[in-house]
Amino acid sequence: MTPTLVLVAHGSRDPRFADTTRRVRAAVADRLPGVRVELSYLDLDSPSVGEVLTDLAEPPVVVPLLLADGYHSKIDLPALIAEHHPQARQTAVIGTHSLVSGLTDRLVEAGLSGRDGILLCSVGSSDQGADLHARRRAIELSTRLNRPVEVVFATKLGTENRMVRLAIRRLRATGAQQIALSPYFLSAGLLTERVEAALDEFETGVRVAGPLGTHPAVIDAISSEYLRAARLSTIATGL
Repeated sequence: MTPTLVLVAHGSRDPRFADTTRRVRAAVADRLPGVRVELSYLDLDSPSVGEVLTDLAEPPVVVPLLLADGYHSKIDLPALIAEHHPQARQTAVIGTHSLVSGLTDRLVEAGLSGRDGILLCSVGSSDQGADLHARRRAIELSTRLNRPVEVVFATKLGTENRMVRLAIRRLRATGAQQIALSPYFLSAGLLTERVEAALDEFETGVRVAGPLGTHPAVIDAISSEYLRAARLSTIATGL
């Protein structure tokens, strides 16, 4: 039997987030015909992870729509799975896949020029490994585009947005004439807008790329994680 795919997003008070995740679910369902695809949230939106898992009889594959491996994927989600459906198989977060092609395409869509230095913004985490993950993506993006990339964390901008000011200074020092903002986020939202507002204090004419959303790289990452876990589930059950 083909396992159900349960997508797990963080959740947000911003309705744009739920709109985006619903579009992601629809795109994944198109990519995986014959697979039941359910959407759930860890917080702030519904249905919750527990509600979706409880309604499933057979063990599903759970794919976290998270871009870094931190508290939610290591502690929060495994606890919910253990409580509501211990036989479910949790995959790696989709951010274990590079997604740099998505970041690149969004920047190009925003009009990226050869004069731009790039500011990659991520959420920021108490888990140092999660923040390191974002820094690795910045290195990959810099290598792909052959231009400087700095990282700022939306939840760690510092007093008077000091971290943004310093990142801009470093980009300018490497020859950047303009700044382009690359949101390492699935959806538009308040955190990206917080970084945009901080940039506006120091820069004019900033190019702002769109979020990853339903970019093919995101859908590929989800599908790849599901198919791998589904094969393992089939081997484990001997079907």
